[in-house]
Amino acid sequence: MEITERRSNESGRDYAMRMIKDNIVNLELEPGMAISDRDLAAQMGLSRTPVREALLDLAKARVVDIYPQRGSQVALIDYSLVEEAQFVRSVLEVAVVELACSMADEKAIRDLEENIGLQKFYLEHQASERMLELDDSFHRLLFQSAGKMQAYEMMKSITIHFDRVRNMSVHAVKEQKWMEDHRQIFEAVKLHDAETAKNCMKKHLERFHVDEAAIRQRYPQYFEKQ
Repeated sequence: MEITERRSNESGRDYAMRMIKDNIVNLELEPGMAISDRDLAAQMGLSRTPVREALLDLAKARVVDIYPQRGSQVALIDYSLVEEAQFVRSVLEVAVVELACSMADEKAIRDLEENIGLQKFYLEHQASERMLELDDSFHRLLFQSAGKMQAYEMMKSITIHFDRVRNMSVHAVKEQKWMEDHRQIFEAVKLHDAETAKNCMKKHLERFHVDEAAIRQRYPQYFEKQ
């Protein structure tokens, strides 16, 4: 499990939630893996109580399965939940990119352009972890430029199912097209072309329907049986 430092304003429960969630998304905690609140607490330097509370919250989101008297495990991926999370992203992000076309200032455009440049660099160097980080950053910058950061935080809290599959796609899909999607979205925002930006965002977020077969073939053990 990858552990980062606890933030100064983070409660034990919030820290446990962030660490467990991040490690589930990046597949350090794989779907189907047994997990122990005792072991997790030891790794994070916490008592078991905040870890248990975080696991209960993740169980409500159907990311963790808790079995009384038997322990817990990371939930297998239910693709219907991926599609629901994708729906939420699509509704919010298509609306946000339209706002960004009219609201993005010069700094926002520079930040997006810098992000695109870094994506190109790390894609060429096959640094998948940085690519995913920059993917997140690109979408966050769009929400920021539209003045909708609260909506961004709300979206991130419910799209973990989508994020797990997105992570897998980096390794399972040979031809990565999402960076080109980002470039097209950026160009449309820069030109204040809302209609093109919305269409590019829709295409970008629908890509995981196309990728599902490749992801299932690479990671069949991670999914609930159809």
